[in-house]
Amino acid sequence: MRGALNDKIQELAKAFLGREITVRELRLYPYFDYVMKNNQKLDPRLINQEEREIFAVLKKEKHLDGGMTGLRMTKEFYDYINQVLWYGYVVDAYTIEEEIREAVVLNSGGEDET
Repeated sequence: MRGALNDKIQELAKAFLGREITVRELRLYPYFDYVMKNNQKLDPRLINQEEREIFAVLKKEKHLDGGMTGLRMTKEFYDYINQVLWYGYVVDAYTIEEEIREAVVLNSGGEDET
């Protein structure tokens, strides 16, 4: 399910952060990704208290810095969140697409034309 924690995400979190993450933290990562790709400034109206606490932890761990005046993050953290986003939001869609493609190939009796 998209936006849900799974074993692969927790494995990545433990390897990179040294701890597991919550669903709330997982769901904050797409916002961080969006902000870094756009104006690089957090909008305080879009972050609740629990998310501010997560941000504070990540800041203390030195993965992030700044915020409303300009968000900064390490390249390693950026790479990590994109891996997490792949496994939390993309892989299911990719897997479904692959399964559909395989079913079409099997049902047509031919080979994959892609």
